[in-house]
Amino acid sequence: MEKKNQYALVTGGTSGIGHELAKLLAADGYNLILVARTQEDLDRVASELTGTHGVEVKTIAKDLFYPGNAFELTDEVSELGVQINILVNDAGQGQYGPFVDNDINHALDIIHLNIESLVVLTHYFLKEMVGRAEGRILNLASIAGKTPGPFQAVYHGTKAFVHSFTEAIRSEVKDTGVTITSLLPGATDTDFFNKAGMNDSKIVQEGELGDPAKVAKDGYEALISGKDMVVSGFKNKVTVAMSNVLPDETVANQTKKQQEPASK
Repeated sequence: MEKKNQYALVTGGTSGIGHELAKLLAADGYNLILVARTQEDLDRVASELTGTHGVEVKTIAKDLFYPGNAFELTDEVSELGVQINILVNDAGQGQYGPFVDNDINHALDIIHLNIESLVVLTHYFLKEMVGRAEGRILNLASIAGKTPGPFQAVYHGTKAFVHSFTEAIRSEVKDTGVTITSLLPGATDTDFFNKAGMNDSKIVQEGELGDPAKVAKDGYEALISGKDMVVSGFKNKVTVAMSNVLPDETVANQTKKQQEPASK
């Protein structure tokens, strides 16, 4: 099948890593279905990608924070009558601060977005892909999923789920013609920290944030080559390697120092 007839669905495709992945897909000739919360952002990015690359871009405004909306999204994609050849689950968000002080309802929203919606979309489109023995999925995990994360306990926990889940189902569908890839970036220069209320943390104030375009390139190359996972960036590879050998308590304490408020 020619790429001009193939579609990639990207959640969170209007900003950050998701936007950069959408640009790479469009540059490679894939038509797009972009999903984000606001139609204004979707229209802006659709116009940009259509004008630059001449691909077809369909948009669906959907807030995946809310339970059930991922099912609505699959229904709306089905109504479009197009086949999804690539699924990119990029949408995700964090919540900063000691867990005991967090708004528990917002914490549950984070879980709905980072886990529930990803599971629903992966299940729906994976079943279709396995049925025709063709397709690729890229799930946005994080090196946060490899380390306990004080001040971002729920976020780190959700990303641990995403990576473990991705590796498990990849093994299940081995030899079906479908590949599933886990992308593990580190702290990246996107709007993530602002949305998480994390701008005053040491990792933002004192750390070196990664380039979302570089992260997307690493993820896209791994997706197209069918790799199981990719850790983007040398320092992040070192972090993951160290987390694999150090006791969890030590890793948690190190991460706590990196993520605590800069005023401490």
